[in-house]
Amino acid sequence: MTGDLRSFLYQTIILPPHRNNGEMMTEKIQRPPRKVGILARLRSWFLTGLLVTAPVLLTVYITWTAVQLIDNQVASLLPWVSQYSFTSLPGVGLIIGAVMITLIGAVAAGFLGRWIIRFGESILNRMPVVRSIYGATKQILETVISTQSDAFREVILVEYPRRGLWVIGFVTGSTKEEVARRISGNMVNVFVPTTPNPTSGFLLFCPRKDLIFMDMSVEDAVKLVVSGGIVTPPDDGAKRSTAKASAAAPKAVAKKKAPAKKSAAKKIASKKTGRKKSAAKKVAAKKKVAKKAASRRI
Repeated sequence: MTGDLRSFLYQTIILPPHRNNGEMMTEKIQRPPRKVGILARLRSWFLTGLLVTAPVLLTVYITWTAVQLIDNQVASLLPWVSQYSFTSLPGVGLIIGAVMITLIGAVAAGFLGRWIIRFGESILNRMPVVRSIYGATKQILETVISTQSDAFREVILVEYPRRGLWVIGFVTGSTKEEVARRISGNMVNVFVPTTPNPTSGFLLFCPRKDLIFMDMSVEDAVKLVVSGGIVTPPDDGAKRSTAKASAAAPKAVAKKKAPAKKSAAKKIASKKTGRKKSAAKKVAAKKKVAKKAASRRI
């Protein structure tokens, strides 16, 4: 009886801690999966709905706020327009503002408009504080809006603030005037924006050889900066390189086949010319033999 009790205690108490890993793994695998509770499902559904509706609601809110702001500004600048009933509709102020700006541009393109602009600039240049604000604003807008300008048209990678750390920047133009005279080499102006506010940043004068020019568009780069790296644009450069490689493969095969065809054609032509020459030699030899036979008969 004592021996049976000892064996029972040994099998039930001492053996379980010393079971091998195979038995423990089979027990883990045989455990039934946990069921997802109703609260977890509601949480996942809520997050999915938030991801779907938040971008739409933010877009509508920002667009509506911008339209209302422009409508209020047009109504304050042109009070006689607000007397009409149709101006209460949202977006009318935006349309009126666009039409007015277009008309001002049409007038400014003429002789009278240029004279008025020169006269107004001469007055503004005499004001101490206003002339600096007006001059800087005009120069920036002319540089950015100009179709021939290369400002903010190229996305680059530059090592900043030290070696091994890379940031995204935008090329704003070539380095000119005194900065270019005092710095040797091909230098470019690079604007490095901050996250998440890309309107502030740093101006760097970098050698062109130290920059990595990217295939990424400016819009995708701004999204990457504003989101803090959360929104990563697709790699269009890899797609283009694969497309070019796939398009260049048949050309390479065709180029390889072309010399083979030429060599085969040359071989065939050489064989034909050799046959013709041998046939001509045989005919000439026969003629010589016939002449010799005729001379012997005579």
